[in-house]
Amino acid sequence: MATITLRVLDGSDRGRVYEGLEPPVTIGREEGNAVQLNDDRVSRFHVKIQEDDDHLVLTDLESTNGTRVNGEDIQLRILRHGDLITIGRSVLLFGSREEIALRLANLRGGQHPAAKTLDEEDARKLESASSLDFELRYGDEEDLQATLHILQPPELPGRLSPGQAAQLSELIEYLHIRIRRLLNTAEVEDAEEQVKLDTVQWQNLVDLQARLSVYLRSIGDPNDASDESQVD
Repeated sequence: MATITLRVLDGSDRGRVYEGLEPPVTIGREEGNAVQLNDDRVSRFHVKIQEDDDHLVLTDLESTNGTRVNGEDIQLRILRHGDLITIGRSVLLFGSREEIALRLANLRGGQHPAAKTLDEEDARKLESASSLDFELRYGDEEDLQATLHILQPPELPGRLSPGQAAQLSELIEYLHIRIRRLLNTAEVEDAEEQVKLDTVQWQNLVDLQARLSVYLRSIGDPNDASDESQVD
């Protein structure tokens, strides 16, 4: 079973480190949470981290003020070492120094340009840093965060039933067709190095984004999601 390390980088509990937590782990304001935060903008039971299919999954527990990971609002999210979890006024760093250093080294070995901002000396210093030095270095070093928070294509889920696989395929095909139609109508103006969409296609793009938001809400909270038919 994977264990969880969380380091509070900002908020009333700044400097606290929770190590060796076994999932499921809840974070909130009340006693009874594995991580209890002294933050009045944190809900009583705000988020849960649980293990599923070799992933650690963060779920927002219908909190009042919501949850962000790396600056993005989320309801469900697979966590990766180095992710920043913001709940209320508190910011938590997911992963130990060693786990984050290993992920940085793996990213550096990839082909993404942002990964080249980290060299071996950075990884060595990060892994061997003291708790306070690590906290200050992580908060101030934009290159490290840019590398860790690269937006990468997610993996497709495994172990799907035939019906689930068909639904996922249908969803991806729908998005593919909508985007392809938008690209086919775009006008490229070489002189200005710009791509233009007419108003109708722009509205189609806005509609597509709205539908994606509905899908995300439906997946994150299937019992209380808006009906996708409400999106015109």
